[in-house]
Amino acid sequence: MPVRKYRNETREVSCCMKYLIFVCNTALWMTGLVILAAGIWAWNEKDAFSNLNKITLLVLDPAFVLICIGSVAFLIGFTGSVGALRENTCLLGTFIILVCVLLVVEVCFGIMYLVLKDKGWIKDQATEGLRAFIIHYREDPDQQNLIDWIQEDWLQCCGIEGPKDWDSNNYFNCSSSAIGSREACGVPFSCCRRQTHELIKNKQCGYDVRKEGYPVDRHIYERGCLRAGEEYLEMHIVSIWIYIMLTIFWQILFVIFTQNLRSDINAQKSKWH
Repeated sequence: MPVRKYRNETREVSCCMKYLIFVCNTALWMTGLVILAAGIWAWNEKDAFSNLNKITLLVLDPAFVLICIGSVAFLIGFTGSVGALRENTCLLGTFIILVCVLLVVEVCFGIMYLVLKDKGWIKDQATEGLRAFIIHYREDPDQQNLIDWIQEDWLQCCGIEGPKDWDSNNYFNCSSSAIGSREACGVPFSCCRRQTHELIKNKQCGYDVRKEGYPVDRHIYERGCLRAGEEYLEMHIVSIWIYIMLTIFWQILFVIFTQNLRSDINAQKSKWH
């Protein structure tokens, strides 16, 4: 007697796909929570919540950036993690929408960069951002730590076009010597080249380096951060684009995985109705 084969009208939910989405999004969820907590703590430490008017450029405030990144990562990770674990199609749909919106934003930024990179707009924005950091260097510890990291650890540079740009800061302006500023005609310690024998960075190494008659060998970075940033991008442009494309690829892959899981859950539910 021939065996009659029936087509399976329903699909089983893949445990492998379900827990892969759950584990990856839980990691994203926890990471977002840590970043969000760090941003809130930083804002609370400088009493920014009750003094928002004192923040000159909100977009450039490192603590605010951490809060935004942490919130987005937390929301995406939460919807994907809980949605996969609980097999909640509503949360999984929300996760797909959020990731798709993020993809659109990333693609838009990429297109903007390609269109505007030769028109000077990006350079002008970077210049304005660095100028704001220099002017408010002593007013916001987060911005101070950020520009110190840019100058000393990342780009090994000083100022926008060079050390003279620190004249924009009231403490480092050469005329500030009249009011007793010890840092007048100097630069922050992060502009100084690290010496091979130096175990602890000398915080006063930038004093007086822009005064007339100071030795030619000033032991500070002469290259501006704008040019240093351009050179960094030129040197690492291939690596940056590979990283961006891999990030987009994994986001698209997770959207496909999540949509397949969502379809399987819907098919499984319809089996019992």
